[in-house]
Amino acid sequence: APDIPVIDQAYSKLSNSITVEWRAVPEAINYMLTAEDGDSFVETVVKHSPGTVTGLKPATLYRITVRSINSGGKSQPSPFRKVKTVLAAPILFARSPSCDTIVVSWKAVHMAAGFSVSLMRSDGLGRMLKQNTTNISLIFTNLDPGTLYTIKAYAWNANGMPGDDFTYNQRTRPNAPVDIKLAFDSGALKAVVSWMPTEGAFTYSVTVSSGLLELRCNTSSASCVVPSLQCSSEYYVSVTAFNDAGSSEPTEAVSLKTIPCAPVNISIEEDEPGHLLVSWSSVSLGHYYVVFVKSDDGLEVHCNTSYTQCHFQSDCGFTYFISVFAYNKAGQSPLGDVFNYTTAPCCPGDLRAVFMSSDTVRVTWAAVRGADLYETRAAGGSGVVLCRDTATACTLSALRCSTAYNITVHSFSEARGSSTSCAPQYVATAPCSPEIKNISKEGLSVISVQWQPNNEEATYVVTARGEAGLWHCTSTRNSCTLMDLPCGSAFSISAIARSPAGQSLPSYSIPLETAPCCPNDMILTQVTQSVTNISWSVGRGAQTYVTTLESPKGQAKCHTLQTFCLLGCITCGTNYAVSLRAISETGLTSSCTYQGYSSSACCPSGVKLYRLSNNGIRVFWQASDETINYNADLHGSKGNFSCTPSLGLSHCDITRIPCGDVYTVVVAPVTNKGPKLTFCPKKIYSVTCSGSSVGM
Repeated sequence: APDIPVIDQAYSKLSNSITVEWRAVPEAINYMLTAEDGDSFVETVVKHSPGTVTGLKPATLYRITVRSINSGGKSQPSPFRKVKTVLAAPILFARSPSCDTIVVSWKAVHMAAGFSVSLMRSDGLGRMLKQNTTNISLIFTNLDPGTLYTIKAYAWNANGMPGDDFTYNQRTRPNAPVDIKLAFDSGALKAVVSWMPTEGAFTYSVTVSSGLLELRCNTSSASCVVPSLQCSSEYYVSVTAFNDAGSSEPTEAVSLKTIPCAPVNISIEEDEPGHLLVSWSSVSLGHYYVVFVKSDDGLEVHCNTSYTQCHFQSDCGFTYFISVFAYNKAGQSPLGDVFNYTTAPCCPGDLRAVFMSSDTVRVTWAAVRGADLYETRAAGGSGVVLCRDTATACTLSALRCSTAYNITVHSFSEARGSSTSCAPQYVATAPCSPEIKNISKEGLSVISVQWQPNNEEATYVVTARGEAGLWHCTSTRNSCTLMDLPCGSAFSISAIARSPAGQSLPSYSIPLETAPCCPNDMILTQVTQSVTNISWSVGRGAQTYVTTLESPKGQAKCHTLQTFCLLGCITCGTNYAVSLRAISETGLTSSCTYQGYSSSACCPSGVKLYRLSNNGIRVFWQASDETINYNADLHGSKGNFSCTPSLGLSHCDITRIPCGDVYTVVVAPVTNKGPKLTFCPKKIYSVTCSGSSVGM
């Protein structure tokens, strides 16, 4: 083992350690330092001198020994030295109650007889302040505001030996900010508060108070924005600076008056057409008011007043947008409710009424501003006819005929209602349609029409309308006569009434049929001795015909759809009265008379031929009437021959007739006009060329 070391000195500079110095021991590698206080010990191995034993108790007496160590082991402890550790450092607590004061305090230190406390700006400027005391607190005054100070303190014992020191940094509170400035933003209802920066201030707090309301804004800069201010309010603004020591005193409050609130209880009245009265409630902190009135065509006017009402001119059919602002030195109030007021629409102009029919009038007018709907009212007689439409035209139907109406067009808007005092227009409806009561025939082509007069000062026109044309008659009374109506025609009879107001609708039509026309031409032809053929031209309007031949000896008649007829049972040689009745489809009859007709004379009987000596033939017959002349005709292959006797004779001679032929012989009465009669009996005779007589 190495030699025992010898302690040169041992001392304590810190309350938890003792430093030992000794002479070096040859071949010693390490040294073990031991500190014992009777209750415990602490060992520390070091390489060389000096060495320090730590972890000791302050103000405690220790026995210090040193042992040398090498690979052979440890030496015996050196002779001990008694050393006492110094006092513990006081644990400081500091605060700055004001911007120029720091209060330092600490807890009592064991075995301490007094304390020494020094204070100095941490930046080294200024002088150091030092105080000794036996108390456990000190106050430093007249310090710089917002300045960081370094505080150092230690305790000493009864021998004046100082103990450990303790260092503490403490800042004084900042001074109150100065040069407070306010900038109010009326649009955003916020205020910008600014000030000169304060030495040593870390942050600032702006307090904005009004009554029980208090707003705060914290910032590290030299300005702060206080939002959400209320209109029509007076605020008191103060600024306090803060640092880690605390806050400064608040600045003296600065008054801030905000813009006035938007006026409320706005009322708009049209006290008379063309005049608007806008009124509102007074606003706190409002010095004067401006009312803006903008019409929907873009024109804007305004009124500046210190009162709470304004008058404006207005026009019909306009919508006005009205806003009221209050003003003071802080600026304009926020935009409140924008009211719109729509004046009553204008009365429609360019009113025109045109009759579309006797009971229907179409009313048109020019569109007007502000009208959403139009009401057309026709008042007349004992009733009112209404028409509502969004268009600028309306058709009033079912008007009473022959009635005077006052037509008024009112315009309506949803916002304001109806226009007023619109001038009416007078119109009169056309006369009422007459009602035909009776149609009577006054003659063959004369018709009398009667109707019920139901209008005042009206002229009535009766019209007969048919394929044959138009016939009219006019009267201001209740009847008129249609003249010269053609026969065999169908007519529609109607009547209208005319007045200065117009023309009525036609009355209901009544059909009228005139009797059929008599045929213009009639031809009678005797077909046989007892049959006569009658033919006639068409009679307009006739469907059937009844023809009659009448004589004292009898009557022959036929009823036919045709324009001809065969009449039998005709007596020859007789005068007949000829008549015809034309009958229409509905049974109307026209009686027609014509020139009398005489049937042809009767054919002779007993016709015989006798041969004469001069190669002639005598034709003999028995006459039915001696006053009738006859004619005899012979027709053969060798020639045709005829003869006519003198009146009263019943035979005649034909000379130089060739024999050896067969002749057809006809003896017929001679007519005054027309062809020979061909219906008398024919006799056939053969004339031979031998003998003195002719064969039958």
